[in-house]
Amino acid sequence: MCGIVAAISKQNIVPVLIEGLSKLEYRGYDSAGLAVLNPKLTRLRSVGRVAELSAMAIGLQSNIGIAHTRWATHGEPSERNLAKSVTME
Repeated sequence: MCGIVAAISKQNIVPVLIEGLSKLEYRGYDSAGLAVLNPKLTRLRSVGRVAELSAMAIGLQSNIGIAHTRWATHGEPSERNLAKSVTME
């Protein structure tokens, strides 16, 4: 299973994206990622728990973004494999 969370706000949405992913953890996943505009595209990818992605996102701020959890159905769960699944342009 996978899950997707997106947000637009006048305030920092990174904590909202992380909280949304945390609420989707019960569905099962092996990797997570997020992409935000601040003003350029910034992508973070993590193999493992949402908590690891959350630690990587400390200090990151944006008003628009998308995040997801996923199962690596093709190939192993790796940052390279995950990189193909998070795109926002």
